[in-house]
Amino acid sequence: MIKFQNITKIYPPDIVALENVSFEIKSREFVSIVGRSGAGKTTLLKLLLAEEKPTQGRIFFDGQEVQKIKPGNLPKLRRKIGVVFQDYKLLSSRKVYENIAYAMEVIGATDEEIARDVPEVLEIVGLSDRAFNFPAELSAGERQRVAIARALVHRPEIILADEPTGNLDPYNSLDIIQLLLKINELGTIIILATHDKEIINSLGKRVITLEKGRVIRDEEKGRFIL
Repeated sequence: MIKFQNITKIYPPDIVALENVSFEIKSREFVSIVGRSGAGKTTLLKLLLAEEKPTQGRIFFDGQEVQKIKPGNLPKLRRKIGVVFQDYKLLSSRKVYENIAYAMEVIGATDEEIARDVPEVLEIVGLSDRAFNFPAELSAGERQRVAIARALVHRPEIILADEPTGNLDPYNSLDIIQLLLKINELGTIIILATHDKEIINSLGKRVITLEKGRVIRDEEKGRFIL
């Protein structure tokens, strides 16, 4: 499904973000990418999204070599990948329903598709009763649930969660991880980038550990060890 093959990423003048990184992720996996700040977690996600190109190596997604996809075809790739950020990136002037609907509008969804799919994902994330609230009226955990609903609404094959619990208290953090596990059980690959030790150690899922841009561990039922 996803394959990183001897990936090196060097930023000018000579900052090595990733060095000779190789791994594969299969369908329906839940994989955590861990490491200290600056270990290369975010760079790895940007490479998969084709927001950055590797200096060396090859990345494959669904049998396609990502860096060889023509710019005009990149939106098609990115529609297969939902992204959840630490800081939510919600539109403050739009209600919850409108935030999610907007993510569908930009890819050309019809009004009928929006009316069908937005309530469905709000049900999945447990926010049906918040559809017509503004983000400022929600708790931090609820705002992150909206962000997950927005990432989920176009039925991606993968969700990239980049430090999704970074701004949350332990209770809401657990809530968000349970939601990601639920989405994974429905068949979506989850790639979780985090430095939250307690969450990683409670998951019992695969953990890839980065240190100074290199993979130092890749364990099927890993723990947070740095």
